[in-house]
Amino acid sequence: MATLPGLSDREVRDRQLAGETNNVKLPTSRSYARIFQENLFTFVNAVFFAISGVFILLRRPSDAVFVAVVIFSGVVIGIVQEIWAKQKLDEIALLSRPHATVIRNGKELNLDPNEIVLGDTLVLRPGDQVLVDGQIVGDGRVEIDESLLTGESDLIAKIAGKPVYSGSFCVSGSACYEAQKVGTETVAYQLTMGAREFRQVYTPLQAEINLIIRILLLLASFLWLLVGISFVIRSQTLNEVVQRAAVIAGLIPAGLILAITLSYAMGSIRMLGQNVLIQQTNAVESLSNVDVLCLDKTGTLTTNQIELQSIYPIGIDEKELRSRLGNFAASTQSGNRTSEAVLIACSGYAKPIHNEIPFSSARKWSAIEFAEQPGTYVMGAPEILMKSTVLDEEYLNSIDRQVNQGFRVVLFGHTPKSIESNALPPLTPLGILCFSDQLRPSARETLQGFVKAGITLKIISGDNPQTVAALAKQADFSDEIRVISGVELAQMDQAQFVQAARNYNVFGRITPQQKAQLVRSLRDCGYYVAMTGDGVNDVLSLKQANLGIAMESGSKATRSIADIVLLKDSFEALPHTFLEGQRIQNGIRDVVKLFMVRLSCVALLIFAIAIVSDSFPLLNKHSAIVTLIGVGIPTTFIPIWAQPGEPQKRSLVRSMLHFVVPATITITLVSLTVYLFYLASAALDLPPNVGLIGIEFNIPRTALVTLLVFCQLMLLPFLKPPTNAWTGGEPLSGDWRYTLVAVVLLFVYLLILFIPPLRVFFELSPLSLQDCFFLGLVTLEWGLILRLAWRTRFLDRCLGVDLE
Repeated sequence: MATLPGLSDREVRDRQLAGETNNVKLPTSRSYARIFQENLFTFVNAVFFAISGVFILLRRPSDAVFVAVVIFSGVVIGIVQEIWAKQKLDEIALLSRPHATVIRNGKELNLDPNEIVLGDTLVLRPGDQVLVDGQIVGDGRVEIDESLLTGESDLIAKIAGKPVYSGSFCVSGSACYEAQKVGTETVAYQLTMGAREFRQVYTPLQAEINLIIRILLLLASFLWLLVGISFVIRSQTLNEVVQRAAVIAGLIPAGLILAITLSYAMGSIRMLGQNVLIQQTNAVESLSNVDVLCLDKTGTLTTNQIELQSIYPIGIDEKELRSRLGNFAASTQSGNRTSEAVLIACSGYAKPIHNEIPFSSARKWSAIEFAEQPGTYVMGAPEILMKSTVLDEEYLNSIDRQVNQGFRVVLFGHTPKSIESNALPPLTPLGILCFSDQLRPSARETLQGFVKAGITLKIISGDNPQTVAALAKQADFSDEIRVISGVELAQMDQAQFVQAARNYNVFGRITPQQKAQLVRSLRDCGYYVAMTGDGVNDVLSLKQANLGIAMESGSKATRSIADIVLLKDSFEALPHTFLEGQRIQNGIRDVVKLFMVRLSCVALLIFAIAIVSDSFPLLNKHSAIVTLIGVGIPTTFIPIWAQPGEPQKRSLVRSMLHFVVPATITITLVSLTVYLFYLASAALDLPPNVGLIGIEFNIPRTALVTLLVFCQLMLLPFLKPPTNAWTGGEPLSGDWRYTLVAVVLLFVYLLILFIPPLRVFFELSPLSLQDCFFLGLVTLEWGLILRLAWRTRFLDRCLGVDLE
């Protein structure tokens, strides 16, 4: 590669002036204009703005301002959050942008891909991404993974004259390629112009919530239709119709998506503080679902700082062996950690090469044929190379002893023949090399963190299975280590393979294809699988996993397709990351429960009160204060205070039925009874022969609003029981913060109720202390009834199903 001159400075300038550059910009996020457009011009916002406009026409400016402030506050928060997300995406794109190694004037330069020009000669090494379209030049040979372009996982060998396409990756070998298409002409640009742009990717949890919102939107549309019909056929005023339309609009939980988005954003920020970079939106939720984590030993359990510990010559002087090893390591064009460790321990010189077969995880060996010497030198896994050679019992015992101590063992041999394919001819063994790879200092604590998070671990490595098992024992990986090798897996049928994937927890001498098959088999068994990796050999398995996790120091290929990147290779932060994912999901589920109780209660009260009393239960500001105090403010704390725990495998709707259904039915019945009681009391105070038309509905409505606020606030300690006295709907949490928030908000509501200007603004009627005390007792009685219903599973028995 060093003999290729590349372009001169003058040729580069000429091409830059001609516009033959790779200077194109792929969008990584939405524009600011699009963010404003998508947050402002929505159906729900249009409804609320229309209602606000009608309020102005009806000369009710306070209602108009209240509606506008509520909507605009949500819009502003959403815009600010998404602008922050856009800026983060742009930063991520800048940080993860690959660099190009270009030969110009006979020297290698590291450049930004935008600086590539047509005709440039680029260097391609293992893990590098092909940045522009071109063809191989010179004597190099590489194996390319084009699966991101074609979907096929087979590696494709490339030699001089063969084309390479942007978006593919070099897996093994090294070579140079000439840029023949740059900028908008490349395959990568044409394929990823739409794919790289920001997309609103909905997680499974978000998809279920969107379904709930669509159902509520249909319900609201149906109720709006009924209100419109009643306006036409009845003598209702326009003011009453608009009030009812505004309350019905409140059934659409626009704030729910905002609460979820903020939960994800806060989770991402907290994870970034732990050096965990979220690259895909759904990764946040995926974290909470993971129950199996597949680890690659190198770079995760170990530091990946390989050191040559000892050399055992076989039929050759040690000095001569070190010289040949040094020449081998210095001459290879596809170096790796092993060759680097050899070169440090054994000095050598780079010599002309006639042929090289680079190391690959599938072959487990590499070979070099020097131009000035006959024959080929081979270095690789002993169990693979021993198929072509014979070792004395003494050396076999030495290999077993070193392997069981956790050392990585490599066999070095020679054959007088040339190797033109993957088939090895008979070899003469020359030496045994033992390498050490130290455990990470925090390996034990990290593994215990996974156990605490309820995650099953499986170590999948290309190293000798006994070496992997020895290191796993040193890290206190498991009480029972069950080891299997790739050779054994290769002899199994599909059913046996799947069973082995489930039963074993340490896998050694695994090929990249087997690693991907193991991940796929675990997924087929119903597990939610995360995979960590750092090398190009991990690309296939990362793509098969539900969640791909890459190390920052890993190859560009793994970082580009991973959902999460561990900055500074912070493997020890991973258990905290899984716990953070569980926290986020649990917080979102709690938020949805409170929203659904309120929305369901209001919807049922609209139907029930219309049927019983031919009236409407709430005004616009009444609905707003119930939402604000009973749900809005509490749900800002829930995502922050949520605790991690075992993820729930059932759907969102199914998991919340046990809490939501009894709470909704009991609150609705109690609220309806109280409303009718105050309505009847108001009717009794009327003169004879006046009828229901003369009833003042605001006192019953105020009593109804007060009871709904009381009940919604009492749901907070039921949602997070501080003591066993509150358990029933949810398990004991021991967290008093939710209860304290409920007490503070109760005090806030009472201030609104008893301070005349605030009470008038929210159109509430004065209630006496006796009324408040009565409603408080009703709330306590309702709480006891609800707790009894939860603990006895009364509704479960009535419906004949298990709601939990």
